[in-house]
Amino acid sequence: MKLAEQDSDGSAQSTADMTAFVQNLLVQMQTRFQTMSENIITKIDEMGARIDELELSINDLKAEMGSDGMTPTKVKDEESKPADSSA
Repeated sequence: MKLAEQDSDGSAQSTADMTAFVQNLLVQMQTRFQTMSENIITKIDEMGARIDELELSINDLKAEMGSDGMTPTKVKDEESKPADSSA
């Protein structure tokens, strides 16, 4: 009778150990996924900020080109054609 009781206690302890191990493993995985998720969101936010800065720089360059009197050649050609035909 004692042998059967020991096996029962042993398997109950083994099941409890396995349950604790699996729960611990799941907590570790959840923590790692949470960390990775936060890192990904941070990187996406940084990329968004860089894209915004790039757009501002492009707009500044466009404005600077316009203020320097440098217009695209297509616009100059269209403006000069009517003047040439009336002359």
